[in-house]
Amino acid sequence: MAQARIGLYGLGTMGSALALNLAEQGIPVAIGNRETDGIGAVLDKAGPLAAHLHPHETLDGLVAGLKVPRLLLLMIPSDAPVDEMIAALLPRLAPEDTLIDGGNADFHDTRRRAALLSGHGLHYVGLGISGGEAGARHGPSMMFGGSIESWDRLRDILMTIAARYEGDPCVDRMGPDGTGHFVKTVHNGIEYAEMQVLAEIYGLLHYGAVWPAAEIGKLFETWANGPLRSYLLEITARLLQHHDPETGHPMVDVITDSAGQKGTGRWSVIEALRLGQSLSTVEAAVAARNWSAEKDTRQAVQAALGGARDLLEIDAPTLSEAMLAARILGHAQGFRLLRTASEAYDWGLDLARIAEIWRAGCIIRSDLLSEIATAFRAEPPGGELILAPQIVPVLQRSVPALRQVVSAAVAAGHAVPVLSAALQWHDTMRQGFGTANILQAQRDMFGRHGFARLGREGVFHGPWWD
Repeated sequence: MAQARIGLYGLGTMGSALALNLAEQGIPVAIGNRETDGIGAVLDKAGPLAAHLHPHETLDGLVAGLKVPRLLLLMIPSDAPVDEMIAALLPRLAPEDTLIDGGNADFHDTRRRAALLSGHGLHYVGLGISGGEAGARHGPSMMFGGSIESWDRLRDILMTIAARYEGDPCVDRMGPDGTGHFVKTVHNGIEYAEMQVLAEIYGLLHYGAVWPAAEIGKLFETWANGPLRSYLLEITARLLQHHDPETGHPMVDVITDSAGQKGTGRWSVIEALRLGQSLSTVEAAVAARNWSAEKDTRQAVQAALGGARDLLEIDAPTLSEAMLAARILGHAQGFRLLRTASEAYDWGLDLARIAEIWRAGCIIRSDLLSEIATAFRAEPPGGELILAPQIVPVLQRSVPALRQVVSAAVAAGHAVPVLSAALQWHDTMRQGFGTANILQAQRDMFGRHGFARLGREGVFHGPWWD
């Protein structure tokens, strides 16, 4: 007899945490996994919560154990594994069943899969889930993309397990098909930039001002109790104050300076370029990770060209203001991309609501997001966050500090790609008259592409060939 309200297949780190979250809320959940040993491991970890977990070692058993119409959440790697699972499930599902992909999927794949399943009378949901293992276990932020019918069926379950910000569940329907996964992709792009900003500020203090890691951690801890408060700042403050039990050195000092990535940050940059936008802060963060992976090359270049970084004299208040400015500008770029995609795909994304559901549970949660939500609720001119009345004075106050920090860093030979990208975008956007007239003239001269003239309609050519 079917007993479970929802099924969950894939009991890795995130899947097992979500299964326990569902069980803790008293929601009967059928669980399955490719390696059946993983099922027993979750049941052992569940303790008394196991009463709400219904294990199945086969897909047939899992599907049969679900109440109709069925809800089945996949927590498996994206790309080929999802397509293979869809192919295996199609003969086993019935019209009006809903299949949910909770992984980090390319939203183009999600749109394709939604169209495929729709042809079989099935609903397909792309569910962006943020918060890591702890979020999945105790309350993630979730971005739902799918039909209204599937949202109506899943809403109560998702709101029950979601994180809450002052009582507001951090989950909502973003729109149809790929919206949930697209919003999650942009979230991850902003996450890349936020992480790199913290790394750059750490670098200036550690290599430029010769602060030990623990002192930087204490400074970050102080900042985390003020306007800069964010989850990433809080965990960075903590990790900087940990020591390696083997050597006694600061833990960060024994970690190789080479960072990996899973691709979502890169996806957000690619989509920005496809839509005629520039996510320069995220692009800089992705590039910084790519460069970090080339450690052997960096060491060879240091030996050939010198790697000296001069000392810096820069105070903590200036650094904190610079960080605030960079974070606002980075978020502004991310929300511009969301707005542009919403217009291009006719999604109707609610930018204020997106900021609201990111305020708890997710990796980029911060106090800043409440200010951003308020700004978008007031409908800033042109939908631009940097033109919002409550944001303008903050940028006017903090950008001079960002300029001072970037100038000092560049002069002393310190690499600050994201801080620099944020400042360059700010400076470009505040110039009513720029230098693209030269580009237009060049294009016309070498390719007769034509150009627009000030105060006139039409396409014109220059006198280059007279």
